Amino acid sequence: QVQLVESGGGLVQAGGSLRLSCAASGLTFRNYAMGWFRQAPGKERDFVATISRSSDNTYYADSVKGRFTISRDNGKNLLYLQMNRLLPEDTAVYVCAAKYGATSNNVAVYDYRGQGTQVTVSS
Repeated sequence: QVQLVESGGGLVQAGGSLRLSCAASGLTFRNYAMGWFRQAPGKERDFVATISRSSDNTYYADSVKGRFTISRDNGKNLLYLQMNRLLPEDTAVYVCAAKYGATSNNVAVYDYRGQGTQVTVSS
């Protein structure tokens, strides 16, 4: 079955960096657009970034643009999110998701989602 497993979360001070990874298995990774979403306590799941199947196109939420970079390695079935200049408001559970075909910023249309990794940014 399809599995998406996130890693790389943790506790970091404001201004610091983290790199999240998402390992995909059970699907033909190169056929799927991939996305990162996040959910803070008491809030809805928000779009963070998405990347097309061949990495030609990337899109970011305004709140992370210029600080976060999404990338993928189709040879290793891995998705990444490099997060720099982290802010306390970036604190959330970060979830990776896979969508067959084109990208989307709507998590509801993604086919598969991981369990998430916690990112906590202290002030």
